[in-house]
Amino acid sequence: MSKIWVKKPLSAYEADMRKSELKKVLGKWSLTAIGVGAIIGGGIFVLTGTGAYYHAGPALAISFIVAGIACIFAALCYAEFASIIPVEGSAYAYAYGTVGEIFAWAMGWCLILEYAMASMAVSVSWSGYFTKFLKIFGIHLPSYLTSDPASYTGEGFSMNLPAFILVLLITALLVKGTKEAASANNLIVVMKTCAVVFVIIAGAYIIFSSSDLYTAADGVKNWKPFIPDQTMIKNSEGEMVSAYGVKGIISGAAAIFFAYIGFDAVSTQAGEAINPKKDVPFAIITSLLVCTALYICVSLVLTGMIHYSDFNPEGKFPDAIKAPVAYAFEIAGKHWASNIVTIAATVGLISVVMVMMMGQSRIFIGMAKDGLIPKFFGDLHPKTKTPYKGIILLGVVVAFIAALTPISTLADMTSFGTLFAFTLVCIAVWVMRKREPNLARPFKVPAYKIIVALGVIINVYLILNLSTHALELSGIWLLLGGLVYVLYGRSNGKLNNPEKYQDNE
Repeated sequence: MSKIWVKKPLSAYEADMRKSELKKVLGKWSLTAIGVGAIIGGGIFVLTGTGAYYHAGPALAISFIVAGIACIFAALCYAEFASIIPVEGSAYAYAYGTVGEIFAWAMGWCLILEYAMASMAVSVSWSGYFTKFLKIFGIHLPSYLTSDPASYTGEGFSMNLPAFILVLLITALLVKGTKEAASANNLIVVMKTCAVVFVIIAGAYIIFSSSDLYTAADGVKNWKPFIPDQTMIKNSEGEMVSAYGVKGIISGAAAIFFAYIGFDAVSTQAGEAINPKKDVPFAIITSLLVCTALYICVSLVLTGMIHYSDFNPEGKFPDAIKAPVAYAFEIAGKHWASNIVTIAATVGLISVVMVMMMGQSRIFIGMAKDGLIPKFFGDLHPKTKTPYKGIILLGVVVAFIAALTPISTLADMTSFGTLFAFTLVCIAVWVMRKREPNLARPFKVPAYKIIVALGVIINVYLILNLSTHALELSGIWLLLGGLVYVLYGRSNGKLNNPEKYQDNE
């Protein structure tokens, strides 16, 4: 039993870094762009509508602040580990070097859930914006090609074809090479960051120049009450659930947490960073702070332009919840602005899917290198040096599930994987400080005992505020992971079975 707690020595990570065939092509700004590219997308362009209507109302801005604070605690812990163990694998690698194999397996299994589900959820949301984008040019796709079977109201076959095709195209780009993917991401990040700034400025102008939305005596009308009274509403699954009030703010923070996983994606690219010990911590913290500020501003503008109750999918604007930012401008009569947002979201969400899938494949490399999953997932292409086999398999799985699954289920499970991983990283920092107090740490978490304690408490509290359905599905995923570890990981891990790998060392 004690073997499941075996730790990977830091010297082994140093050896991995020396032997790594991944190309060192990412500087601190490319890494920061990867973080921003992952964070800006789902939260701003998709979850703002669901968060406002189903959870917090105008107080969604506070939900983003709560989620951002929880992320800051975790981000500081990630930054410390990234400066000590700058290898691909993210929190999985950190856990293996500090707490032990079973802890690392649980971390890696949750990261698979987080990244795979995020790729699926964002590709589904991209499909909604892409469909609206085509409508600008008078092209209308039939609903059976843009709806998953659960959401389709007609008869016969249906699938989300745009999401399916997007994932396959991104898979091909990632197989081609990291530098090419990063260059494409940098361009997209610049475009959608400009679009987000446009949303904030244009939205604020519309609010404060319209007597229907703002008066000097009453302020912004749609913000009143800023925290609506607690009530019962029908959720996306047809169940009556509690919304609004302080509880709605907290449940909203849990639901939108999926939007903050970008800085985690930065740490998965450490194996390809030029100066990972300095650049990865910088990129993690910078991308989180920038995007948190943008999220807060956009949520305020959005709920100022359109009343939170108008995001009701059964109300007078049933499509507003699918593309909330674009529809907010459209309802305000600014169709040109709505078109700009639609185009920006259509382009911008591509980078989110790309970064999620890139991060997932690097976690595969770390776990395959340690023998916990088949070597197949870590095989690098002889020319491009990308884990092409794992990327292709991942792309096919993500494409099919995205084409056939509702976004609400995917987003909730992503939030669970993210929160669970953040909790484990915070715990691992405390363990590492106790076991290795003299270890060189280029970046150190300030007042780590307080930061770690607050990080664990807030993340666990947010997990408990996820939907019951999400917790049930995530629990099944963890049980499945335990079974895979028992049947494969434990008997094939390099640290516990060195005799199997002696001939290959």
